[in-house]
Amino acid sequence: MNTLPAVQTLTLEPHDTRRLASLCGQFDENLRHIEHRLDIEIRSRGNVFAFYGDTARAGAAVALVRQLYQETSDDRTLTPAEVHVFLQQSAMEQCMDRPDTESDDNVTSFGVVRTKKGHIRPRGLNQQRYVRTIQTHDISFGVGPAGTGKTYLAVACAVESYLRSEVERILLARPAVEAGEKLGFLPGDLAQKVDPYLRPLYDALYEMLGVETVGKLIERQVIEVAPLAYMRGRTLNNAFIILDEAQNTTCEQMKMFLTRIGFGSTAVITGDTTQVDLPRGVRSGLLHAVEVLRGVNGIAFTHFAAKDVVRHPLVQRIVEAYERHEGGAADPDPGQ
Repeated sequence: MNTLPAVQTLTLEPHDTRRLASLCGQFDENLRHIEHRLDIEIRSRGNVFAFYGDTARAGAAVALVRQLYQETSDDRTLTPAEVHVFLQQSAMEQCMDRPDTESDDNVTSFGVVRTKKGHIRPRGLNQQRYVRTIQTHDISFGVGPAGTGKTYLAVACAVESYLRSEVERILLARPAVEAGEKLGFLPGDLAQKVDPYLRPLYDALYEMLGVETVGKLIERQVIEVAPLAYMRGRTLNNAFIILDEAQNTTCEQMKMFLTRIGFGSTAVITGDTTQVDLPRGVRSGLLHAVEVLRGVNGIAFTHFAAKDVVRHPLVQRIVEAYERHEGGAADPDPGQ
């Protein structure tokens, strides 16, 4: 046990045993998680907490514990997964020496996305910047590994825009590219074959609007979920358009998609450039677009990294392990 004086202490008010139990977790598992991630020690007695270790890390832990206690004010029980998500917030990121040139003040006004089923709050500055660029640009790119919230937040912004009557419809598209499995052996017509590929988009919509509402909006063609090929030849006005898994578009498909966007529309393109499933020798349209469109007025890019992953902590470590194995090389491009 640490015998040195505490670096910082914190007294949580009001003193509420139920909220304190929620904060600490079963057998103090939430506190142990914070200790492990920030490499500090936390001791508690009632509503008084003492923090030991590096001064900067202890300061980050104080801010985190105070924020988590505020989250328990609505009788909600904190889970280890939620604690992990909060650990991705800016206080922890700055403590871990993550470079950051943008002030929190510039993104706080975009901190909540409002949907029918509740409010969605981006976690960490990078997610907040991502939401901000979506809400302030006609075309936004979200590029990074799985688990960073690219698609989920884009769908949330689309739902919010529709509920505010800023757009008349929502279109969600993904390229129907085989990732080891052969589409031809799947039952049904083309729409039924690609439906499993679009399932993550459906799941996000169901969570934000409810299954019944989504079904009615799809019947009225207010929400359209379709393979990218269905976008050809169309002009999409007053719509919120999301192209998911864009790393599997060809250069021609990406250009086709971007030129479909009409007046009053917002487009978000998401993808992970480390998981390209295109045939060898075919260049990723997402990689090509990042090169061609960088610096174009009205187009924004948000790049996520392994430390932005908000799924299970193992997902972040898996992403980091693959990055180390690949030698930290630039994004792979099958066309090179």
